[in-house]
Amino acid sequence: MTSAVTTDTSARPGYGQLLRTPGALGFVLPGFAARLPFGMLTISILLLVQHTTGSYGSAGIVAAVTGISMALSAPLMGIFTDRFGQSAVLIPVVLAHSAAVSGLAALALAGAPVWALALAAVPTGASVPQVGPMVRARWAARLEGSPLLPTAAAFESVTDEFTFVVGPVLATALCTGVHPAAGLVTEATLTLIGGLIFAARRASQPTTHAPSATGEKRAFALSHPGLRVLIFAFLGIGAVFGGMQVSLAAFSNEIGNPGANGLLYGVFAAGNMIAGIAMGAVAWKIGPRRRLILGYIGLTAAASVLWAANSMILLGALGLVVGLFIAPALITGYTMVEQLVPANARTEAFTWLTGSIAFGQAIAVILAGRLTDAHGSSYGFLVPMAATALALATLLALRAKLAPKTPSRIVNASGTGAGAASASPSEAGTGTGTAATARVEVTASATASPAPVPGARNRVNERGMGHRVPVTVD
Repeated sequence: MTSAVTTDTSARPGYGQLLRTPGALGFVLPGFAARLPFGMLTISILLLVQHTTGSYGSAGIVAAVTGISMALSAPLMGIFTDRFGQSAVLIPVVLAHSAAVSGLAALALAGAPVWALALAAVPTGASVPQVGPMVRARWAARLEGSPLLPTAAAFESVTDEFTFVVGPVLATALCTGVHPAAGLVTEATLTLIGGLIFAARRASQPTTHAPSATGEKRAFALSHPGLRVLIFAFLGIGAVFGGMQVSLAAFSNEIGNPGANGLLYGVFAAGNMIAGIAMGAVAWKIGPRRRLILGYIGLTAAASVLWAANSMILLGALGLVVGLFIAPALITGYTMVEQLVPANARTEAFTWLTGSIAFGQAIAVILAGRLTDAHGSSYGFLVPMAATALALATLLALRAKLAPKTPSRIVNASGTGAGAASASPSEAGTGTGTAATARVEVTASATASPAPVPGARNRVNERGMGHRVPVTVD
């Protein structure tokens, strides 16, 4: 099991320093291989079902059921993962997912009715392996309290978006150039192989959090109000993904170039990836709450003009801008989980966010599919506009709940007695828990908290069991 590591804070946080974290490459590379198929799933279902039924509305229903099923099962998968470990959950899940996807593809090719395809979509979505949250949980365990944690969140967003650049393009090429079911078959195969390889990397797994022998109750991630606000924000982001997937596919058909769908969506995802790289390379001086709100304002503004695009070049340019604003919101939201949720519920928290994206995507696919069938692709783009506007209003109204909680860890400012005993293992290893260097890791103004009294016991922030992080005040 992994533990937090000491990071050289004198160096400027960056990707090179991040990847030099001991044991990082051992889970980063298999993790990428395991979640590459995730970017292929929805578009492969859309293209296959639209091919067999001739309706974007029907294809949207099947894809939406998949997304809703995943959204409902993801938090449960996260709870089991926090309790029993990643490998114990991941191995049976990838086996079940491969079987479910194969069954859905077979039914679609056999001309099964939409209700049967929707029924088959339930286990397909419920068994989507939550590899992304598992990788993020490994980073959080490795970098607990480190200034590299936002860089890790940015790196994961870039990795996610790279899969969404490659995934849709690969799925579209397979479905249009090889066979309508080739995208789903490839997705199932890659999920099985990549998932098993990632599950085998047990050394970097976070510590499991089984119920204690004393009967202490474990707080669920959803009990933290800040996470609930992030869920609303991520629902809007999911709606952008879903609305873009349907509307870009319909637009490509309308201009007589179905293959352009993969290119347009790839440009959209590339914007997200570019912004993600920039986010991880910048040493931010404003707090995460403000970054989230500013990023979401930009996302809402960009999504509000997609419907007006009347050419492939213009739509590609607007899609690129939308992608540029998604990354700041996604990265900041994932980073804030480390501040808002204790370590023993962190994988669950990440799966709630991933599930909310899937749920928002599912609802958007249904609505955009209906609007596109009835009025054309430009109406489908109204869905991202409305969803981001609603999510932004919620985010602004409830932004106070995103403030980090103040912790309760007791530190002796003189470095003796209880203060020295409470120093973390990483502090002990570097000498930061000694009398000469004992310190309180809270970033705030002088008026935010009283100055430590020499020789006295002073309280500082704590969240969860032995969890401490620097807190940035907006």
